[in-house]
Amino acid sequence: MQNASDSSLVGEEYEVEVGPVAHGGHCIARTEEGRVLFVRHTLPGEKVVARITEGEEDSRFLRADAVRIIEASKDRVEAPCPYSGPGNCGGCDWQHAKPGAQRRFKGEVIAEQLQRLAGLTPEEVGWDGTVMPAPGDKVPPGEVPAWRTRVQYAIDTEGRAGLRKHRSHDVQPIDHCMIAAPGVTELGIEKQDWPQMATVEAIAASGSNDRQVILTPRPGGRLPLVELDKPVSVLRVDEHDGGVHRVHGRAFVRERADDRTYRVGMGGFWQVHPQAADILVKAVMQGLLPRKGDMALDLYCGVGLFAGAIADRVGEKGAVLGIESTKRAVEDARHNLQDFERVRIEHGKVDQVLPRTKITEVDLIVLDPPRAGAGKQTVHHLAGLGARRIAYVACDPAALARDLAYFRDTGYKPRTLRAFDLFPMTHHVECVAILEPAKEGR
Repeated sequence: MQNASDSSLVGEEYEVEVGPVAHGGHCIARTEEGRVLFVRHTLPGEKVVARITEGEEDSRFLRADAVRIIEASKDRVEAPCPYSGPGNCGGCDWQHAKPGAQRRFKGEVIAEQLQRLAGLTPEEVGWDGTVMPAPGDKVPPGEVPAWRTRVQYAIDTEGRAGLRKHRSHDVQPIDHCMIAAPGVTELGIEKQDWPQMATVEAIAASGSNDRQVILTPRPGGRLPLVELDKPVSVLRVDEHDGGVHRVHGRAFVRERADDRTYRVGMGGFWQVHPQAADILVKAVMQGLLPRKGDMALDLYCGVGLFAGAIADRVGEKGAVLGIESTKRAVEDARHNLQDFERVRIEHGKVDQVLPRTKITEVDLIVLDPPRAGAGKQTVHHLAGLGARRIAYVACDPAALARDLAYFRDTGYKPRTLRAFDLFPMTHHVECVAILEPAKEGR
């Protein structure tokens, strides 16, 4: 949208040489005057015409779209999705890049964030620089893996389902999302009209045939009669308290990982890629190497994925304490792990609950914090517990790098880091870092 200010540069075009990829799904370029541009829909090394989408004369940097490619990268492909490109759907960042190049870019972003925010090299964190695809996701250039088991559709004023444009509330109506998992696509959300709805979230469990839609009405909106192409349970978001309530069908879906079934209620958090939970559990367990009788912490534990995996391995004499801030997830975790007598799940924020537990020593810690990371206070508390190993699961490389710096300051160093491309076509990437005391014999 055009900025009302006279100093707005929105709509201005610059011919630029494109530099390295940056965190956030764009590349860095500079105008002849030295202005910094964050440019989407381009690739490193290209020469493009960039049109400004956000920024003013005195802005520290400008955002832009590549609207014309003058010299293309060898990594460029024709975007398979018809809704990809400048001004269209903002769900994907790299439709125009070969799959192998996407993973390489993500690796470059991780390395840059580690160096800039923590002063760490790949060698210092025990990482070979690769970003591993999930099995089955290695598709030829021009094809797209259908992986997303949860899709939140935005609904426009005419009741059409679509996805939001980049950094915008505007809706791009679509008739098919290419990265949506088959279980989502088969519901036929895009074929229906959704009058008076703001959003419709579709969930297709990968551990069962459970299907669920979560409706968020516009203020004062009435729920439609939901008739989809497959059996589905329906939930709604209350416009007053934001709570999720069951309309009909199950209030949860059943997911499966590490040979256990997990109940995930009311649209609660579960990894979006169908193989992500198993991949991450395997990486965490290989890094922690739990022993019989170990005492472990699972922080930001959700519905108990890692707590269950650890409990299986530490045996009857071991113990696991999970901490989770979402009340419904705590209820699910307690249900999911009820077979383990020595697993306890506490409700509350980690930085508040952990000090109240009076725990002074543990053997193992796994933490899977939200995008902002764990933060200095929590990291310092964890470092004082003397854990033999710590597994840090990160969905944001910047937060990971900041927290690794805090861990280094408190006497912990990365032993290994692994990176997984569990969000193909987007800029997101998942990492698992394994830390250990920097001094032998601690």
